[in-house]
Amino acid sequence: MSIPFSPLVHFFVVACLVSASSAATVPPGVQLAAKQEFVRSNGSEPETLDPALAESVGANQITRDLFEGLTATDSSGQTVPGVAESWKQTNATTWVFTLRKNALFSNGDPITADDFVYGWRRYLDPKTASPYATTLAPFVLNGMEVAEGKKPVTDLGVRALGKNQLEVKTPFPVAFMLDLVSNTQFAPINKAVIEKFGKDWTKPGNLVGNGAFVMKDWRVNSMVVLEKNPKYWDAKAVVLNKVSFLAVEDSNADVKLFQSGESELAYGLPPGSFEQWKKSNPADIKNGPMLGLRFYALNNKDPLMKDVRVRKALSMVIDRDILANKITADGQLPAYGVIVKGVAGADVSTYDWAAWPMDKRVAEAKKLLAEAGVKPGSKLMFTYNTDEYHKKMAIFAASEWKTKLGLETEMDNLEFKVLLKKRHDGEFQIARHGWIADYNDATTFLTLVQCDSDANDNKNCNRKAEDLINQGNQSTDPEKRRALLTSAARLIMEDYPMIPLLQYTLPRLVKSYVGGYFESNPMDRFRSKDFYIIKH
Repeated sequence: MSIPFSPLVHFFVVACLVSASSAATVPPGVQLAAKQEFVRSNGSEPETLDPALAESVGANQITRDLFEGLTATDSSGQTVPGVAESWKQTNATTWVFTLRKNALFSNGDPITADDFVYGWRRYLDPKTASPYATTLAPFVLNGMEVAEGKKPVTDLGVRALGKNQLEVKTPFPVAFMLDLVSNTQFAPINKAVIEKFGKDWTKPGNLVGNGAFVMKDWRVNSMVVLEKNPKYWDAKAVVLNKVSFLAVEDSNADVKLFQSGESELAYGLPPGSFEQWKKSNPADIKNGPMLGLRFYALNNKDPLMKDVRVRKALSMVIDRDILANKITADGQLPAYGVIVKGVAGADVSTYDWAAWPMDKRVAEAKKLLAEAGVKPGSKLMFTYNTDEYHKKMAIFAASEWKTKLGLETEMDNLEFKVLLKKRHDGEFQIARHGWIADYNDATTFLTLVQCDSDANDNKNCNRKAEDLINQGNQSTDPEKRRALLTSAARLIMEDYPMIPLLQYTLPRLVKSYVGGYFESNPMDRFRSKDFYIIKH
């Protein structure tokens, strides 16, 4: 959720002074366990722990413990101060952040504004080849030009005004700037460590961060072990001494580890099992709303998928209500657009046919396929990552396409990091995908379908919609901006670049003795800094 800052209609100084942090808050009367160690499942093996390169949820969950930006997101989903102790907005497109003088890297080096400048430039430097570069670059002055190699990194709109002051310029008013800079892609980086170790700088023993924890061990396809960072500026408020992130891609295996006591947080539940766990483990079951979208990416460059009639037909026949209520059955909402409920900056829209009876939708879809020259018996290739949840959803979609349209689907099951690469490389036809907001604004979802975005695995492009997004971002009128971004999203989705399916919820199991977990957090960002173990 955004800190309450609105776009500036008149230029004036907006300042924030904060002296306290939002770390683990142990309620009065709660007795802590003698052993403050936490084992949490984290989904897939992280593809990297370099914050400039991290793109998956699992990787970013860990980097948020190892690194901290100017701000951070706490367990209730609020944006709180990080390395910056205060900030001010001197005009609509200029922010000045004042850094804490007691902020240190884990090796004891003091953190200065230059470390942020280096980190930001490195993140957007084409030589770094961040798969996330153009996702966040548009909100920093010259960010896109730098990321695309059209301007040198020295032209990036960030500079040191002294050891402890950082100036950030934006190309247009960015009301959600404080949310944006909580992403660890914008964390400070120790240049000397990079220069010493090169690509090996994230290995155990080499990695130097500035978060509440440091890396102790990384066992590939098993776990990443972190320990409390004594050099962290807010170390006194950190309760946990050790955190282990388990790489468990299969949800059935995940809950078995939870049941056996080998894990204290199960990242996800098998589809359709939420009600069962709610009855058997009422003290441990958690769920809540989430700013996230489940969807299927469609390769708009593929010989079959490049025809909008095919893409529309495939989307029309999937019954989202059955998918939400019978297949996943964990409170998720049917989705028909790229914008999800609760996101600031744009309204949710849906297709007109979503209200049609299914037989009418099927008849129209068959007509579209016939016009496109696609005959019954034609084959689709569906790619997804190893997980019972994704498999069950894929089988349902394949059944819809088979029974309603006569299309055959071949399944391609891959490790998550392999799926990521295939999606980026365009080596797929239909692929399982999902997106969780990086900040609470519509642009975090629009990046999935924008022309020049690294996050756009569909490879679609609608320049008319792009102009509307640019107009919206330039506007200082919140309502005008909302209308423009809503129109842009609707225009893009008329091209059917993807198949929106469901808005995520957060069904998971968390041991009742784990303190600091809030179901009201729609960002699904849970720093280990905010957790503690209750005596049990």
